[in-house]
Amino acid sequence: MIARRLAAEGMGTAFLLMAVVGSGVMGERLASGNTAVALLANTIATGAALVVLISIFGPISGAHFNPAVTIYFALKREIALGTAAAYVAVQIVAGVAGVYLAHAMFGLPILEFATKLRDGPAQWLSEFVATFGLLLTIAGCSQRRDTTPILIGLYIVAAYWFTASTSFANPAVTFARTLTDSFSGIAPSSAPGFIVAQLLAALAAYCVLGWMFRGTSLTSTCDGALE
Repeated sequence: MIARRLAAEGMGTAFLLMAVVGSGVMGERLASGNTAVALLANTIATGAALVVLISIFGPISGAHFNPAVTIYFALKREIALGTAAAYVAVQIVAGVAGVYLAHAMFGLPILEFATKLRDGPAQWLSEFVATFGLLLTIAGCSQRRDTTPILIGLYIVAAYWFTASTSFANPAVTFARTLTDSFSGIAPSSAPGFIVAQLLAALAAYCVLGWMFRGTSLTSTCDGALE
């Protein structure tokens, strides 16, 4: 039933953004200026939230929470174009709602814009690599679906630290994070470069991973998302 699938995508994406933004705020407040500690707190909370959210919502909607993931499966014709468009719309709206809820919980202004610049080729390459790696994880988990949530959660935890961009890997998350001037924010002027890199990675993944994993069974229940 499409309504339940969309509700699952919306609720999951909103909770994902609450985890990303809320843990960033909490980590920064408690880290006494130690950025590494704040990032570690942000990383652990995001990865843990992904494991839980994918486990809960995977059987309902596939737990995409990410337009790049949805587009990847649409290109593979494993999700109808109309359903994919609805998924993306819900992911974007729910991501914004998640940011606003995180602000409300921490007593921050509900409406604000990020000022943290994240520009340049190194950042864009990092987002391409982070997103391609996420889709590689999703494609590879077709043979170990019982471990899909933990594999994706672990990948994101690692990618936070091995990419210069801290692995947004998600156009909806990127857009939503322009609306928070907290630890996890990204300036609106920086977001387009991230989003283009993420979408190019989805296209590259479609071209490469279909060949690499030919003969394996990929379904939209082997999905996950990102920060």
